Amino acid sequence: MITVNRAPPYLTVQDLGRRHSRASGVPQGGAVDSFALRAANALAGNPLDAAGLEWALGDGSIKFERDAVFALAGARARAMLSGKSVAPCTTVYAHPGDVLTIEQISGGRFLYIALSGGIDVPIVLSSRSTYLPGRFGGYLGRTLKHGDSLALGSPPSRAPVAGCHCAADLLPRYETGIVHVTRGTHSDLFDEATWRTLTDSEYKVSVASDRTGYKLEGPTLGNPVGTLPSEAGCPGSIQVPGDGFPIALMADAPTVGGYPKIAVVAEADLPIIAQRAPGETIRFELITIEQSQRALRRRASDLHTISQLAIRSSR
Repeated sequence: MITVNRAPPYLTVQDLGRRHSRASGVPQGGAVDSFALRAANALAGNPLDAAGLEWALGDGSIKFERDAVFALAGARARAMLSGKSVAPCTTVYAHPGDVLTIEQISGGRFLYIALSGGIDVPIVLSSRSTYLPGRFGGYLGRTLKHGDSLALGSPPSRAPVAGCHCAADLLPRYETGIVHVTRGTHSDLFDEATWRTLTDSEYKVSVASDRTGYKLEGPTLGNPVGTLPSEAGCPGSIQVPGDGFPIALMADAPTVGGYPKIAVVAEADLPIIAQRAPGETIRFELITIEQSQRALRRRASDLHTISQLAIRSSR
């Protein structure tokens, strides 16, 4: 088991979400930066969809009650394991009594901690992810608090060796803030001047942003229709409400909505927008669907390389 010694303001259990419940009105949810969780799982010797910890907004610590392998990915963090520095995207071994302390998140927004065996909480609608608005999934449907103890699943029979490391060139280019988009389902409702505004401007992530959506501050986009009949939406859709400030839907986005969708974030770049903290900027670049698909295949190839690196180093 692991025990939360000191909880940050936000700490939940997440896996890759509920991909088969949208028809029932349940958002996909899961890790906002799914690439980071999968990469950390690979380095911990887990299946890529194992449940881990999604950490944000401050410092804290967890204590290990058994031998375990873990890895950190996603946001940049100053982390210590019983007084020794912990490198990002690296396989680390912990022993009973060891304490992992996250002293500061120095860049990005969501830090992921994958632990050998994964977090063993009940499966709800085919996922262990926490859905806070619905108060279900994860650990009692809530954020983790001081004193909470979490069971870990059975450790892998062969874990990567300590120090197995993922090179930076296999990770998304989080630091650029450049996010590629394709045209959305209502792109034809917007004139070329509006498109130039979207792609030529710099937008800042508002403090009024969360796992449901990131509201973006910058030049407004004209909304030519107000609202439309509700239709299906998805994480990455960029909606334009009546005030003209675009909203990028994120992991907990509702399954339907009526604001016009000018664009959709390329799936390969969802990790980049996910890791932009409030006050940080984004620039959008328009690409074709074919270019978006190629980028996603490259992202999948990078993840495969990380997995193979971990497998080759296992013992």
